[in-house]
Amino acid sequence: MNEKEFQHIYERYYRRSFLFAKSYVHNDLAAEDIAVEAILKYWELVRANGKQERTEALLVTILRNKAIDYLRREMLHEATLEQMSETSVRDLQLRISSLESCDPTELFSAEIRQIMRRTLGQLPEQTRRIFELSRYENKSVKEIATETGLSPKAVEYHITKALKALRVSLKDYLPFLPFFFFHWQA
Repeated sequence: MNEKEFQHIYERYYRRSFLFAKSYVHNDLAAEDIAVEAILKYWELVRANGKQERTEALLVTILRNKAIDYLRREMLHEATLEQMSETSVRDLQLRISSLESCDPTELFSAEIRQIMRRTLGQLPEQTRRIFELSRYENKSVKEIATETGLSPKAVEYHITKALKALRVSLKDYLPFLPFFFFHWQA
């Protein structure tokens, strides 16, 4: 068979082949591909076997098989996408659950309390005591001065010294301290 005969077969069967494929695959581009591939395969078979094999039933069989192959690939593709989507949803649910159960206050406050205790424990007794009176007992500088017998300036010096030591010890946590400042106690 020559090119003219192929052109004749193509013109005769393309439209019906396309409509047949489209009725099953519901996709114009895929139906076009299936129709063209089926006509090519049909032409090759007819050319190889002679004109005696030239039947529309053969073309319909080729179209049917190509449409089935396409639909199976689509089904596999959809199943893969669905599986990926389910995995993605489970992953998102897990991350949401983790975030919901995460209590930053608990995570950092224990560490911060430990660092504070250690830092305050390394301070001179008087500095530590003045800091505790100021921060934990909410006493004013004047009240602490009266209680300790020190001048208000000396009390301020000890509070500043304690705060500086804590600032150095807690440097990695400073951005978080506003969130936790009211939650920890010594």
